[in-house]
Amino acid sequence: MRRKEQLSLDRSPAAHQHAEELEQIGQIVDANPRMAELVEQDLLSGVKNPRTGARGLTGDQVLRILLIKQMNGFSYEELTFHLGDSVTYRAFCRFGALERTPARSTLSENLKKICPETLEAVDQQLVGWAVERKIEKGRKVRIDATVTESNIHAPTDSSLLFDGVRVLVRLLHRAGRHFGVGHFSDHQKRAKRRALAILHTGSAKKRKNAYRDLLKVTKKTVGYAAVGAKRLGGVDGELASCLAAELHQAVALVRKVVDQTERRVLHGESVPATEKIVSLFEPHTDIIVKDRRDTFYGHKVFLTGGVSGLILDCVVVDGNPADTTMTVPLLERQKRILGVAPRQAAFDGGFASKDNLRDAKALGVEDVAFSKKRGLEVSEMTRSSWVYRRLRNFRAGIEGLISFLKRAFGLDRCTWRGVESFASYVHASVLAANFLTLARHLLA
Repeated sequence: MRRKEQLSLDRSPAAHQHAEELEQIGQIVDANPRMAELVEQDLLSGVKNPRTGARGLTGDQVLRILLIKQMNGFSYEELTFHLGDSVTYRAFCRFGALERTPARSTLSENLKKICPETLEAVDQQLVGWAVERKIEKGRKVRIDATVTESNIHAPTDSSLLFDGVRVLVRLLHRAGRHFGVGHFSDHQKRAKRRALAILHTGSAKKRKNAYRDLLKVTKKTVGYAAVGAKRLGGVDGELASCLAAELHQAVALVRKVVDQTERRVLHGESVPATEKIVSLFEPHTDIIVKDRRDTFYGHKVFLTGGVSGLILDCVVVDGNPADTTMTVPLLERQKRILGVAPRQAAFDGGFASKDNLRDAKALGVEDVAFSKKRGLEVSEMTRSSWVYRRLRNFRAGIEGLISFLKRAFGLDRCTWRGVESFASYVHASVLAANFLTLARHLLA
């Protein structure tokens, strides 16, 4: 049997469409060095002397690694493996054939340093580059909203109370292990039994009694945690300070959960969405009710798409603002990004109002088409019925772009923790999609 004992050290990238797309993306990054400079600034933020210490990843490498991660939906473990294993990915991210690739913790630390404002600036520079090369003109846009969900389970009052007990007990155990602070009773098993009873009972009376007992043990645990945090305040050291801060934050959140549960379950009060906590781990999460039927837990994202298939603008907002409040601000942002207002704009019906139509026309938009007229005449919105139909059909394409972002770039659910990381994740997904779209234009 013949065997090839000696393998070559010099392997060329794969002859595949994906490798060709990555090569085009690399050329775009090289043609816009300002993108890597922006990322480099975030990496060096807080570093006292960047000339000392180990040589870290460059801004160019971190940007390329981020694109690889978002394009493939890799976890950090998968990203570590593929960077070390794939010749194509190593070459794209500027790692030599014999060079050691970064560990998982290094990749996570570097990618999390990139601010959402930096990613937005990089994306706007990419859009400007596409406009310069006539790939996108920005004269015809389509705008719609979607929801990116936080990485949480569907919230219920009982599950939130049980989560609160688990989190506080875990922190108290850490405080006791390191500093001998806090003597308390662990009510996790009791809280779990009550949460399961609430979930499975069909009796309203039994459910309310189980809620009362669950609230009782939660309040006890909150009391233990408050005392533990106070005692940690008198202990020197960074770890003690961090634990005390975590306990104070957790106590404040669990108290809000207790309050909203008592108001809703025991007193029958309807708690406004703006006053609700839906997760102890992602407290920034908003409650988004879409079309009065579907409820999502995350943040609302407004997207502006162009004829080329590029996402020209992306805005992550707090709360659940009505679409009508965003019509004019989104057009003003588009004018600021490209230096000129679009000539034509197509919107979903939720953006329609007479005031918005008037203000959009005042900005210089000649044709404004809302998919639902909402009492507006076609002659008020566009020059003719033919133009209106064309814009209405054009608007439908934004649904395909949103689906593309959610299926291929993870925009359906954010897996990064924290409100700032949420915005970074959304902008990173849009940026990766735009790079791939541009690469495909150049290869066509």
